[in-house]
Amino acid sequence: MNTTTKTIVGVDTAKEVFQLHWVDAETGEVCNKQIKRAKFLQHFVNRSPCVIGMEACGGSHHWARELTKMGHEVKLMAGKIVKGFAPGNKNDVADARAIWLAVQHPTVRAVAVKTEEQQSILAMHRMREQLVKFRTAQSNGIRGLLSEYGEVMRCGRAAMNDAMPAILARLAERVPALLIDTLREQWNRLSLLDSEIKLIETRLLAWMKQDEACKTIAAIPGVGLLTATAAVATMGNAKAFKSGREFAAWLGLVPAQNGTGGKVRLLGISKRGDTYLRTLLIHGARSALLTSKEPSAWLQDLKKRRPQNVVIVAQANKMARVIWALLAHGRAFSNEHVSSRPA
Repeated sequence: MNTTTKTIVGVDTAKEVFQLHWVDAETGEVCNKQIKRAKFLQHFVNRSPCVIGMEACGGSHHWARELTKMGHEVKLMAGKIVKGFAPGNKNDVADARAIWLAVQHPTVRAVAVKTEEQQSILAMHRMREQLVKFRTAQSNGIRGLLSEYGEVMRCGRAAMNDAMPAILARLAERVPALLIDTLREQWNRLSLLDSEIKLIETRLLAWMKQDEACKTIAAIPGVGLLTATAAVATMGNAKAFKSGREFAAWLGLVPAQNGTGGKVRLLGISKRGDTYLRTLLIHGARSALLTSKEPSAWLQDLKKRRPQNVVIVAQANKMARVIWALLAHGRAFSNEHVSSRPA
C-alpha cells in the first residue's frame, strides 16, 4: 500500500457519531473531528484521495464500498488487532488514533471488502443459523415443560414427533385444555421453522448452481451446500491470500504457538477468524472421514498416530487449503492430483 502521498485517516465508526483522526500533511497539526452519520460521506467527497482505516465491524463494508467509489483507499482491520494500538483509556478519540496507527503498521493484515452479493449470501446463512437456534430452543422448551408433568421423551426430533400425540392425550385427562392447545400450537411451530429453514436452503442452492466458484469447491468430499456458499462469500478474492496455509491460518485451523527462550510449544488450534466457516469445515471433515470408502494413505497413517478429533481438524485444514488452491488457480477438483512445491 502506498501511503506516502496520501493522507492517512483513522475512522472510529458508531451508530450515529463517527470520530476521525489524521495529521495535516502541510502543518503537521493533529486533527480530531467528530462527524454525524448523515454527513460522513459528505466530508470525504471534496477531500483528495486518502487512505482510510476502519475496524471490520457492523456497517464497515458498506462504508468501505462507498468511500472506494469516491477514489479513496480503504483498509479494514480486525478489532482485536486494533486494540493493541490503544493502551490507554477507551474512548472514541483514542480508538480513532489507534486505528490511524494500525493502518500504517506493515504487519497488520487488511480484511477484504465484501461485495453486496457476498454479504447477502452471508446474511442468508446468519438468518438460517438463527432459525436453527430458535428451533432447538423451542424443542428444548417443550421437553422441559412436559418433564414437569412426568413426561420424558427420547432424544431426537423424530422421537418427539412420535411421542407427542400420546403425551398430549394423557395430559388432557389431568391438565386444563388451554395448556394442551398451547402445547400443540408450539409443537406445530417446529414444522413452520422447518419449512422456513428449508426455504433458505433452497434459495442458497439456486445461487450455488449459478456460481462457478461454488460448483467448483462443492466437488470436494465433505464440502456441501452450506460450506461451499459460505466459503466463497467469506473468502472473497482467493488471491488476497498468499497460500492455502495462510487461508487455513486465517480461519484458525493451525496450531497456536507459545514460545520463550528459544523454545516453541505448539498448542491446540488458534480458533481465530470466522467461527461459522471453521465449524462448517470441521463438520464436513468429520462427515468425509465417516463416509470415505477409500481414504488416502496420508489419512490412514494419521489415524494410526493421532486421536480422532486431531485427525478431523487436520482434514478440515486440508479442505481449507484445497478450497484456496481451486479458487486461486482456477482448477477443478481431482482425487488423483498430486501437489508439488514450485521450483
